[in-house]
Amino acid sequence: MILELVEFDTPAGWGREQVMDDARKVFAKWQANAELRRKHFLIDETGKTTAGVYIWPSVEAAKRAHNAEWQQSVIQRTGGAARIRYFDLLALVDNEAGKVTEFADNPFEPAAS
Repeated sequence: MILELVEFDTPAGWGREQVMDDARKVFAKWQANAELRRKHFLIDETGKTTAGVYIWPSVEAAKRAHNAEWQQSVIQRTGGAARIRYFDLLALVDNEAGKVTEFADNPFEPAAS
């Protein structure tokens, strides 16, 4: 399992409400993506950076969702390119569900042959 962090510069003049309005426009798109496990919409304390945290089964799944067409849509909406980083999701503590999940596979290692 991987965690993908996608950061954007918040467009000039946008506050929390504008960021939220923009996010609402893509809720259905992300709900329809069968590979996506979870997505969080974020804005930092300064309001200058917005971000998405995604949980995917693989880097390939993330890259399919965040392809060149998606990258161009980000540039058109925000005026700048997204910055993307991938992390090996080792474990998840979910207090709402009352459980801890550990992920055994390293998504960055080649599969054993």
